[in-house]
Amino acid sequence: MSPFKRILLAEDNQHDIELTLAALEEYNLANEVVVVRDGAEALDYLNHRGSHATHANGQPVVVLLDLKMPKVDGLEVLRQMRADPALKFIPVVMITSSREEQDLVGSYQLGVNAYVVKPVDFQKFIQSIKQVGFFWALINEPPPGMMKRNS
Repeated sequence: MSPFKRILLAEDNQHDIELTLAALEEYNLANEVVVVRDGAEALDYLNHRGSHATHANGQPVVVLLDLKMPKVDGLEVLRQMRADPALKFIPVVMITSSREEQDLVGSYQLGVNAYVVKPVDFQKFIQSIKQVGFFWALINEPPPGMMKRNS
């Protein structure tokens, strides 16, 4: 597996972005965290379209995906990823404030790898992100060639 770890963070809340980045940076869990602020931009990044058409980077080792985002919500991003042979094996962790059963069930029906409810408590939020990042960026072994693949 390549030593270069990239995480795609799809999140529209600036405060949650800052907390997530701080948690990931504290343990050096990724060489790069790419932040996109809505589902449409996440899909553009993954498919090398729009403002992300020229990035030569391979795919992220994991996508941290907010459920409720503008333009395209997290469930639709997940649906499109799982339907695309080039993206379907990228691990996706839904990180959301939603405890609604339909969101949880819908996420798993579409193939999410994990569903994490954002804790309200600051320290618990940071700890949750550290644990998610540690597992997906350091412990999990992606399929061969997944991180190198470009669209």
